[in-house]
Parts: sequence; structure tokens; C-alpha cells
Amino acid sequence: MSHVLSLLVEDRPGLLTRVAGLFARRGFNIESLAVGRSEIEGLSRITVVVDVEELPLEQVTKQLNKLVNVIKIVELDSAQAVTREHMLIKVRVDNTTRSQVLEAVTLFRAQIVDVATDALVIEATGNTGKIQALLRILEPYGIKEIAQSGLLAIGRGSKSITERVYKN
Repeated sequence: MSHVLSLLVEDRPGLLTRVAGLFARRGFNIESLAVGRSEIEGLSRITVVVDVEELPLEQVTKQLNKLVNVIKIVELDSAQAVTREHMLIKVRVDNTTRSQVLEAVTLFRAQIVDVATDALVIEATGNTGKIQALLRILEPYGIKEIAQSGLLAIGRGSKSITERVYKN
């Protein structure tokens, strides 16, 4: 079962390696990993998606909490979170398929970010289902290349993972 963890961490060299290492030592495959600054100076947010059963995940979470630079860990329920993926997709086109690909891009509210005579680069943002559906539509035209971010997730509503943490 996939779990989405949001970690608030101090922005320190080597911390990402230690976090990923905890999952690797347990034999867990990280499906998605995204890291970036948070709204608090000196703190970063790591979003990790792992496919693991509940009990082993709890053990890893306890070990993550023991890392000095990990401030807070929250498991985000998909119903209580906004999740998005970001993807760049290079698709083969010619004079006969270009308009069909453009129509699919419009339908999925994606956008063209680069145009060449034989290819288009498409930027798409959305939930995992939307991104996968777009890929299925584009596949018959010939996907030449994909670059994808890790899943980004944030809880719905006014609550924040950074509440009561380092108030400046």
C-alpha cells in the first residue's frame, strides 16, 4: 500500500542521504521523492511516497524521528491532501499528428513549452491519475523522453505541518 509522508527537516548536508538510507536498509522502494525549501528559513520539506505495509512503516517513522535534523513527520491521507506531479514529455509529431497531440494537450490542460519540426515538449501538472491518462493518450504518437518530479503533497485546510515549529 502506498503511503505519502511529509517530513519537515533542517536544511543540512547529508540529511537526504540518511533519510533515504533508512528506507533502503529496510528494503523499501521509494516510489517518489521530492525535496524543497519550506516557508520557514533553514527548514526543508521532503515528500516521500513508499509502498509498504503499516507496521514496517511505523518502525521507519520512529527511526526517522530519532534523526537529529528531522523536526516533524506527517502521513498525508490522500482524501485530506492536495497532491500533484509535474512532468515534461517529449512526443514525436509530424504534420499529420501535430494537431491531434495539440488537442490532447488542450484537453488535459497541459501546455506546449517547446516546438520542433519533429517533436513537442509538453508540460503537465496534475494528480497521478491525470498524468497517467495523458501518457496513455500520448503513447501511440511516440513518447521520446520523460522527465518527472516527485509527488508534491500538502494537507488541505488551514492546518500546517510547521505550526508550533520555530515561530520567527
